[in-house]
Order: sequence, then structure tokens, then C-alpha cells
Amino acid sequence: MNILMMTNTYTPLVGGLERSIQHFTLEYRKRGHRVVIVAPEYEGSPEHEEDVIRVPSISHINGSDFSLQLPVPGILTEALKGFEPDIIHAHHPFLIGNTAVRLAYSHHVPLVFTHHTLFEEYTHLLPIDTPAMKRFVIELATGYANLCDQVFAPSESIALLLRKRGVKTPISIVPTGIEIPKHIKINKASLRQKFGLPLDALVLGHVGRLSPEKNLKFLSKVLARFARKNANVHVLLVGDGPSKAEFEELFLRNNLSARLHCPGVLKDQDLIDAYQSMDAFVFSSKSETQGLVVAEAMANSLPVIALDAPGVREVVQDGVNGRLLFSETIGAFLKALTEFSQMSRSDREQMARAARKTAMGFSMEKCAYRALSLYTRLLKKQVNRPDLEQSRWATVLGWIQGEWGAVKTLAVATGKAVAAAATPNNGFEEPEMTKLSS
Repeated sequence: MNILMMTNTYTPLVGGLERSIQHFTLEYRKRGHRVVIVAPEYEGSPEHEEDVIRVPSISHINGSDFSLQLPVPGILTEALKGFEPDIIHAHHPFLIGNTAVRLAYSHHVPLVFTHHTLFEEYTHLLPIDTPAMKRFVIELATGYANLCDQVFAPSESIALLLRKRGVKTPISIVPTGIEIPKHIKINKASLRQKFGLPLDALVLGHVGRLSPEKNLKFLSKVLARFARKNANVHVLLVGDGPSKAEFEELFLRNNLSARLHCPGVLKDQDLIDAYQSMDAFVFSSKSETQGLVVAEAMANSLPVIALDAPGVREVVQDGVNGRLLFSETIGAFLKALTEFSQMSRSDREQMARAARKTAMGFSMEKCAYRALSLYTRLLKKQVNRPDLEQSRWATVLGWIQGEWGAVKTLAVATGKAVAAAATPNNGFEEPEMTKLSS
């Protein structure tokens, strides 16, 4: 089948959503399906990508890693010539998600929406961050879901939340699949040497975007205090973002800089090596819909010590494959870390085996099969469309667009300026987009 993926964020950004799209796309293509991805342009985007259409955008909105799609009507239609989608799969309920719903309605094909994100946890990235905006983005996502034919929820917690919020569209649980490494810690000494870690250290690790919504201020305090009390503790912090500086500053103030290791963003084998250099994975985020890195850590035989939260509680079994903490206090987290550090080697190994067994249930093959089965079921159904312009989504979107008028104006002005600068006669022409190869 022909699958059109539409997203506001994609590579070279590194995060759970971007990896989800990559993982599913690769697996679908292995099975003979054609997948076209529509995503924003980014500085450093690859020059040659298979079936990826890049939409002109303004990067680093409000200091974030995210981009704002420029209003360039008509260009996407031109770029998609020769490609007739059977399924349109949206990964956001706004910006490029607007286009996804209108394309699905005009082509009379099923529209699928994955609710990857608790959007209300990210309003600090917008020019307007108020309680009212949080309520409106919840309404926006709920209204969008009800325009779709199928909603994918990455976890049972999110499925329950969406139903509670008023989503009537069928919801199916489709986690993002993970690759299961075949080999675990073949040579722990060489792996630790790679990251400057002592062989006999207790290494606590974290992987992900280092930003405030991940609750990293709390985690940094926990780990700094634990390291101060335990001379053999080292922290491996993989990723990048604004919270990295907070981590480094706190460890510096406590004379612990030599025990904080920050290799930056890692991919592929380097990321696997980082996981397998750790003794345990620590996680404090409460804004996840699945907790992809938690499953990835377990795939590398790592027990996980984490706060109870949506997407995490479906993976971490307290006392079996890690520790699930129901109290968000430094004392409770320190107690769990202390108990883990005092476990016998055989008990740790048993917990590590249980973690890997849990991860097997999230293999990419199983998750892709689930998603494709749901696509196939949709194609056999008759598509029934509610009134788009009278929908709850359109009403809320109109309010947000009105409040965000200054940003939209900036987007339009910048788009015209970019086009004019690229045109010899300084006249306005639409910016070019990557077209599909025939």
C-alpha cells in the first residue's frame, strides 16, 4: 500500500517521535510498502532522502528545536504528483496536521493519527504559555482525533486518557517498536573505556532530549546527591538540550564534574554501546506517552528506575525489571538507588534478564505488524466524514491561530523574504520543495 506520513518534526532532530517515524517507515518498506514522509526543512537535513518531501519552515521557534511550517499552499500538491496515498498518517494535530486532514478528506482515504505527545506539557515552547493555552491544545488534539478514522495510542495509559477527554474515534494501542540488540556487553571494559567510565563504577544512565519537560531538574538533584554520598557512582548523560547546562552546573558546584559524562547525541551502535556501559537506567519524565527509551534500555538488559507516569507504568514492573516509584520525592528515589546498589550480583542479573524479556514484547516486527493490520482493516471500511469546518478542532484551531497571529505574520513575511532573496528580479516566487522522483 501507499502510506503518506505527515509530521512537524523529523530528522536530523533526535527524539522519540522522530525515531518512531523512522522505525515504522523502515519496517513498512522492508515489507514492500511505499512510504512518503512530509516534514519540515532543517539546517543539516540530508541532501538525498528516499521519498521525503521537505516543507519550507522557520527553525528554532521560541528557542526550541521545533520548526514552524511556512504557508506555501499548492506546493505540496505539486510535489505529490504521481503518488496516490491509500492511507494518510498524521503525527501532529496542527500545522502540517492541518494539511493531512484536508488531504485525507479530499482524497477520500482513511486518516490515522498517532497521539505521540501530551501537548499541554510543551506549551512553554510557544509564544503563549498560559493555563488557557494548555486547555486549548488539549481540546485541539481531542477534536483532531475525532476527525480521524483511527487513533494510535502508544500505551494503555494514553488510550484511557484520550477516552476520558472525549475521543470517540476507535483507539488502538500501537507502541513504537524497538530494535532488540543481539549481543549484550560482549566486552564491558572496552565499552566503558570508550566513554571514560571506570570498570568498577556503578554507572547510572539517562538517554533523551535534555529539556525541562523531561523533569531533569529533579533527576539532576537526585543523581548529584547520590553521587556525593557514593564515591563509585558515575552518571552517563546521553543527549543534548537546554537542561544539560543545569546538570553540568549542579555537578560542578558539588565537585562532581569528573563523574558526569556527557557524550552528546548518539545513534546506532554508539547508542547501543552507551546503554550497555550502564548498570541501570534512570528516568524521571512524566510527559511521556510511551517512554521509548525505557523499552530501549530494557532491550539492552538494563533495569530501569523511574517515576510512575503514563507510558512508563506499562513497561516497568516494580521489583521485577526495575523500580517504579509512586512518590516524586528525592528521598524515595535515593532509597531506590541505594537498594539497587546493594543488590547482589545474581539479583541484578535476574532483574536484567526480566528487563530484556519485557522489551521483547516491543519488537519492531510485532508493532509494525499491528499497525499494518489496522491499516488493512481501515481500507475495507467505508470512510464517513464529519463536517470539517464545523468541527470542534476547527473552532479551537481558529482561536489559537488568532492568538498566535504575530507568529503567523512572521512566518508569512519570512517566507516572502526568503523567496525574494532567491529570485534575481526580487519578485515573489514560491520556495522550491523536494519533489518525488518519478
